[in-house]
Amino acid sequence: MSEPTRPPLTELDRRIVGALQVNGRASWRRIAAALGEPERTVARRGSDLLRSGVVSVVATAARGEAAVLRIRCAPGAARLVGSVLAGRVECTSCYLLTGRVHCHAEVFVPRGRLASFALDEVNATRGLLEVETHMVTRYFRGVHRWRPGLVTSQEAAGLTDEPDEPAPSTGAAALPVLTREDRVIRDALAADGRMANEALARLAGVSEPTAQRRVRSLLSTTRVNVRAVVDPALIGLHVCAVVWIQARPGRVDEIGKALAESPYVRYAAATTGEFQLVADLAVPDMPALHEALTGSAWAEHATVVESAVIVEAPKRSGVVRVEDERR
Repeated sequence: MSEPTRPPLTELDRRIVGALQVNGRASWRRIAAALGEPERTVARRGSDLLRSGVVSVVATAARGEAAVLRIRCAPGAARLVGSVLAGRVECTSCYLLTGRVHCHAEVFVPRGRLASFALDEVNATRGLLEVETHMVTRYFRGVHRWRPGLVTSQEAAGLTDEPDEPAPSTGAAALPVLTREDRVIRDALAADGRMANEALARLAGVSEPTAQRRVRSLLSTTRVNVRAVVDPALIGLHVCAVVWIQARPGRVDEIGKALAESPYVRYAAATTGEFQLVADLAVPDMPALHEALTGSAWAEHATVVESAVIVEAPKRSGVVRVEDERR
C-alpha cells in the first residue's frame, strides 16, 4: 500500500494512461482519435507522463518457465531481500507484504536452470529464511491485459489491434525459436516499449515493414508483452494486495475466469503447491478490498483465501523503483 508522491493525475492524464494500458505502442494520433481529444494536447501530456516516469511502457519477454515465490525473511531483512530479487533479470515483479509471507515475486527461469535457481541461488540471498517456489500452470490474466476502467469500451476498441488477444504464455519452451532479428527487436522493446518501427528496423538490419511484421508476430505469440506500468495509487487505487486461493480442482478454472472479469484484478494465475491460484488486486480502499475478498463471484467457490497487503513494490511489471536503484 503506497501513497502517491506526485500530484493526482488530471482526468485527461488518466485517460491517456488508460489508452496506453490498452495499446502501449499506439501513436499519439491514434490515442487522440480514440479519446476524441486534440492530437497536440494528447502528445504533449502523454510525452510528459512518460518523461516524468509517471507511466512507463515496457516489454517483457518469456525467457523461461513462469513461477511465483513466497518468501519469509529475517526481521528487518525484507527490504534487502526485495531489492536483491528486484535486481535479478529473471524477476518481473517483487512485492513486500504484511503478514507471514514477507515477499512475493514472479520470475521466469529457463528450464535447465530451474533447479539451480530455486534450490541454490534464491536461498543464498542474505536475510532470506524460507522460500516456496510454485510453477504457474495457467494465466487467466497477465498485467499487460489489466484494464482498470480508465477508458470506455468504445475508446478501447479504437486502440485494440487484436480483439481476441491470447493469454500470456507460462514459459518459452513451447514457443517458436526466435531469429537474431527477433531477439534484437525483443531486447529493444524491453528497454522502450514505444520504440518506433523505423528505429527497430535500423537496429535489426531489416526493412520497416519487416520490423512491423515481426513486432506483430512477437506480440501475437506472447513472446513479448507490452505493458504500461503505473503506480495504482496515482489512478485512485490506493490499496494493493496479493491473494492466494485454495480450491477444488474442478473449480480452479471457474475461479480464475471470474477473477479475470474484475477490473480490480491486475494478475491472476493457477499455480502448483498449497494454493491453486494467486491474484494481484488493486482497489480504492480497505472496504473495497473486504468486498473483493468476501463478496466477489469467485469467493463462494474458494475453500481457503489468504491475503496480504502490498506495502512496497521494489519491482512492478519489470520496472524497478528508482528509490531501490539508488540504494
